[in-house]
Amino acid sequence: MHCPSCGNDDLKVLDSRPGSDGESIRRRRECPACSRRFTTIERIEKSRLFVIKRDGTRCDFNREKVFESMRLACGKRPVSIETLQATALRIEEHLQKKFDNEVPTKEIGRAVMRELSTIDTVAYVRFASVYQEFETVADFAEMVETVQREEALNPFRHLQKELIAIPTQDEKL
Repeated sequence: MHCPSCGNDDLKVLDSRPGSDGESIRRRRECPACSRRFTTIERIEKSRLFVIKRDGTRCDFNREKVFESMRLACGKRPVSIETLQATALRIEEHLQKKFDNEVPTKEIGRAVMRELSTIDTVAYVRFASVYQEFETVADFAEMVETVQREEALNPFRHLQKELIAIPTQDEKL
């Protein structure tokens, strides 16, 4: 690393702290040659994730595509953009952990369906109809029956993530 002012490569680290995101380190540095101080941020460079499409071609994973597919499925539903963005990030992180550098599209679809099933069942059915390539009304009816059976077993499952996220009185203190 070189000083941004004079180019000197003999720098002194004055202070190191974890970044606010918990994924980086902020370092305060000083150049002994020109006395300029500046901050650097270090973070782990994650390996790129490639998607293996159904036809065998490969392309870069794009979190924005995951977000957009969920946004379309959640159209006119009470799901916030922030929820969808956080969900897309969670899906990407899950796929990064599960797969080294290549992930089949079917795994992305499964991950999206799993997340949507806990967020909004209508959006889940909408997404499933495209992902699973429904061709008949019977396909929709079968999916709706499955969702209804699951909701009867656990009617509050769509609230579980929200309940976990609410801090208790002790945590607020």
